[in-house]
Amino acid sequence: MADEAKILEAVEIARTSGKISKGANEATKAIEKGTAKLVVYAEDVTPKEIVMHLPLLCKEKNIPCFGISKKDDLGAAAGLAVSTAAVAVVREGDAKSAIESLAKGD
Repeated sequence: MADEAKILEAVEIARTSGKISKGANEATKAIEKGTAKLVVYAEDVTPKEIVMHLPLLCKEKNIPCFGISKKDDLGAAAGLAVSTAAVAVVREGDAKSAIESLAKGD
């Protein structure tokens, strides 16, 4: 299991230097289009169905996918004043090496 701080840091770096899609619907679209490089979802989302499909979709498409415990933390990393259920990194920017190390399980 990757370190939550590292996962959130990768999202923050990608937000400032690359491009991210925010929200479960946008993340799903990015996965389906094959543009997502990393997907992060919150495990405290209710109902769970909102994000339950993300890990399965990511596995099918070979996209690294991580769950973190709090949607508030994910929202903050995504630069939002509100919580978010999921985030997809579409362009890594300077987060490329961080995402690669997460994907390898370092």
